[in-house]
Amino acid sequence: MTLLAPATTIPLPAVGRTPVVPALAAVGPPRLLAGLGGAERLDRVAHLTRHGSPPDLSASELVALAEDTGLRGRGGAGFPFARKLSAVLEGRRRADGRAAVVVNGSEGEPSCLKDAALLLYAPHLVLDGALLAARALGAEEVAIGVTRADVARSVRRAIAERGPLSTPIRAQLLKERFVTGEGTALTDGLNRGPGLPSGRKVRSSERGLNGLPTLLSNTETYAQLAVAARLGALGFRNTGDPAEPGTVLLTVAGERVVEAPTGVPLARVLALCGLGPGQGVLIGGYHGTWLPPSAAATAVLTREALAAHGAVLGAGAALPLPEGTCPAGETVRVARWMAAESAGQCGPCVLGLPALADALGQAVSGGGQRALDAVRARMRAVERRGACSHPDGTARFVASALAAFPEEFAGHAHGAGCGRPVLGVLPVTGEEAYGADSVPGTGGGRHAGGHTPTTASRPPGQRLLVDWTLCQGHGLCADLVPGMVRLGADGYPERAAMPLPARMRRRAQLAVRRCPALALRIQDDT
Repeated sequence: MTLLAPATTIPLPAVGRTPVVPALAAVGPPRLLAGLGGAERLDRVAHLTRHGSPPDLSASELVALAEDTGLRGRGGAGFPFARKLSAVLEGRRRADGRAAVVVNGSEGEPSCLKDAALLLYAPHLVLDGALLAARALGAEEVAIGVTRADVARSVRRAIAERGPLSTPIRAQLLKERFVTGEGTALTDGLNRGPGLPSGRKVRSSERGLNGLPTLLSNTETYAQLAVAARLGALGFRNTGDPAEPGTVLLTVAGERVVEAPTGVPLARVLALCGLGPGQGVLIGGYHGTWLPPSAAATAVLTREALAAHGAVLGAGAALPLPEGTCPAGETVRVARWMAAESAGQCGPCVLGLPALADALGQAVSGGGQRALDAVRARMRAVERRGACSHPDGTARFVASALAAFPEEFAGHAHGAGCGRPVLGVLPVTGEEAYGADSVPGTGGGRHAGGHTPTTASRPPGQRLLVDWTLCQGHGLCADLVPGMVRLGADGYPERAAMPLPARMRRRAQLAVRRCPALALRIQDDT
């Protein structure tokens, strides 16, 4: 493995958290990350020195290149890029020759950093691919949607380094939440709207940016297109799996971005990062699938191989779960974060996902078989009912965890537990940076649209309870609910039950969701 750049963090006061700037590494000679060994960032001169100038291709030549290389989208579903191009060309004919290009650089979950890495370290490669497509389509504009201020600055700097362009190109900072990258939400945000999913099946190839037929794909896809244009189809196909040639970017453990040829064993990538499969590996991010250790040991990085395990590469994340953390607690933590990342515009998200997370938390806190059954009922209640795929993806994540760790969930539900802490190895945002007074909702994230989960709107007459069998004396609750929870000399709460005033409900619910040991709950007085 070639180490290209170390992991660092930089402060972002405007966003209120410290984002990870990922370490870079490569299995074999890198393509997308080429030239970054020891370099902080490839500016325009360094980029041209390493890659040279891209060719100009006509629309038919670009479609042929995408077909001959077998290029697929690198953002989720893996849709064939040639079919996207053809669909936009057809839409362009119906729109008097007008079109647009959108780059989705909005990675909405903290376990995914590959697109941020490209836009921070090698932004000109992405711009090359986007402008290559824009010129072939005769696009009126290229718009790049991002959710990190440092990424926006890097892209704007790269645009400025290019000087005057025949096709206008802009980078726009959008609201940071999980669903921002959904196609209709992304174009809505770039159109200066609220950035909400439309709830309708609107093809961007028919109506996207400014109402025009739009080529919409993610950052890595455009970078791969720029590489393919320079190498040609034969050169592009000389690495990787023959049925799915080229390389792929993978975010490993939420910290390192690795470029590897397709067809490389997942275990090799993990081992080169100093990791093993642990208790299992989550593939595809928080809408993805858990692979048990045996499957992680044999899986290779192709669509066909992962499909045999019921998984897809999706957002390009691989999250191994180490032995020392509690799988059930980690799942609850992510489920609560996902509930808070809703766009806040449909019932399955606003009501269903918080209810699913609460039911899961109750099951893990010793709620018994009835609580586990309630989790499955909550999953069924949100499936195929959302304005976007977020409810389905969240339910799939929970269902996959239940299937991957059945003994863990059964043990917790029936009061045995596992005795391990929740280390937070599945990264979420908002816990350290957002106080209760600044959160429109609960759950340590942003609950967009001002909607409040059902647990925050219960009638008066409630108590905050401490489960002594779970409490580990972290003391976080005393900071989140000051004046109500007081710690004794031993660092544990002084009381097991405390009356909950209406003015403190939001803070108390935040404390329940953030408790590392899942030891807090709110109970109605009877």
